[in-house]
Amino acid sequence: MTPPSACPVCRAPALRPFLAVEGKAYCRCEACEATVLDPAHRLAPDAERAHYLTHRNDPADPGYRAFVGRLVTPLLARLPPGADVLDYGCGPASAAAAMLAEAGHRVSLYDPFFAPDPAPLARAYDAIVCTEVAEHFHDPAGEFARLAGLLRPGGWLAVMTLFQTDDARFARWRYRADPTHVVFYREATLRQLAERLGFACEVPARDVALMRARPF
Repeated sequence: MTPPSACPVCRAPALRPFLAVEGKAYCRCEACEATVLDPAHRLAPDAERAHYLTHRNDPADPGYRAFVGRLVTPLLARLPPGADVLDYGCGPASAAAAMLAEAGHRVSLYDPFFAPDPAPLARAYDAIVCTEVAEHFHDPAGEFARLAGLLRPGGWLAVMTLFQTDDARFARWRYRADPTHVVFYREATLRQLAERLGFACEVPARDVALMRARPF
């Protein structure tokens, strides 16, 4: 395959062919270590939306709440009372939004398929959560720049996505097999991304990165 000219995560001209699996081609960025699906193999928007509707993520399910809690719990410990929070990529129903609202925070929703009203993208926030969203970004560099621009000074960008760790298992990885997952991040990828944004970065739990904007 001919890889795209630049990494969609860091914009470096450092993508190299990595692996072909089940007819899909993947590249690896030598700069930020992201693994990227060749754009030729992405789903069309209608098929992408239809696949999201097959997910069964019930905000009331205790098991799913515990899963999302890996992001929500450390974020709650860092938020001021009554914070303004944007759930970006909230899907048709969001456990993270429910848990944050229950803790007394004001939560706005945006999703290109399920909550497409752009009005929330015209405001500023104390925190933005992306729970199992970043792996769907077709233009991660652009999306993260947009989100950084929506944060108030000292605000938090909270990202939850399964970190890619083992190249030997990549072909058999269940996360890779989801046809809507088009980019896979290592912890190092997100730390580099935070540094490029001028943010501090913490990894308080497995597969969770909390990036903080400068407090001025």
